Amino acid sequence: MKLNPTRRIAVASVLCLPLALAACGGDDSSGGGSGSDVTLKLAHSYTEQQPQHACGAATIKEEAEGADVGLTVEIYPSSQLGGDADRIASVQSGDIDLDIQGASALAAVHEPVGVLDAAYAFPDAEALDGFMTGDGGSKLKDDFKSASGVTIVGAWSAGARQFTANKAIREPGDLDGLRMRFPGSPQFLLNAKALGAEATEVAYEELYLSLQQGVVDGQENPLTNIDSLNLDEVQKFISLSDHQLNSNLVIAGPKYDELSDEQKDAITEAVDKAVADMPGCVEEAEKKILDTFKSEGKTEVVEDVDRDAFSTQADAWFRENLKGDSLAVYESIKDSQK
Repeated sequence: MKLNPTRRIAVASVLCLPLALAACGGDDSSGGGSGSDVTLKLAHSYTEQQPQHACGAATIKEEAEGADVGLTVEIYPSSQLGGDADRIASVQSGDIDLDIQGASALAAVHEPVGVLDAAYAFPDAEALDGFMTGDGGSKLKDDFKSASGVTIVGAWSAGARQFTANKAIREPGDLDGLRMRFPGSPQFLLNAKALGAEATEVAYEELYLSLQQGVVDGQENPLTNIDSLNLDEVQKFISLSDHQLNSNLVIAGPKYDELSDEQKDAITEAVDKAVADMPGCVEEAEKKILDTFKSEGKTEVVEDVDRDAFSTQADAWFRENLKGDSLAVYESIKDSQK
């Protein structure tokens, strides 16, 4: 797993007269000083049992506070500070300092960033990390900051999204005639078209009941979400299509820009640690979930999905239908994997 380049370490020496008190040191060009104690609010929409919290938010808090540069990180999980759309506005205004969000949600403030969630854009977490730490990712981060005023500190994959339905989905044609629930964000709806699915919008909180009552025939989500919603109780098949990495971006509001260089480095390195830990954390969680599904037998796990057929179809669709900066980001993603 590639990590970001070695971070700058700011070293400041300030001489003060022995009797100088509050005015000691004069101006601080590092943006706050390593001695300034700062409390940061970190929000996300996941439960404390999911990897995004256990190996993401919790790691960021532990590492940032452990750097001993005057940082305290308060975590607000489970959408305590609002849903995704509300929280991005709160990050921009400075009411939330750090947030963990999917790329598709962030497309509301800069559309091209949503392409990170394009179907089969990345084959694995290493490819996502390679792009985000390379030239293409740097440009995307800069463009996002210019458009939104918000900094992308890092990104990880919290597992691939999978199909569930009351029939096995092994190839694109198996989606014909199925009403598949997709999230309502633009990139997810584009993914449905690229994969050949008939997208139906249903709120996440209403998904179990909608499947139980036949409002929709199937859906797609990461295994951790499928498990947390108990969808194996209302779906006969889980088809391991790996059709989209469930991306998370760690974003920072205006207070981040005011931190000292040492404090910024501590946050960046804490996020890097979470990025490095996440694949193993997700793999362990997903293995336990699949083992449970298989042993309980309420739903059949379908492993022989023709992912190449889905991927080829999706790639052709995106190259034909994406436009402008979104197409440029998609092509940059694909070029980074050559």
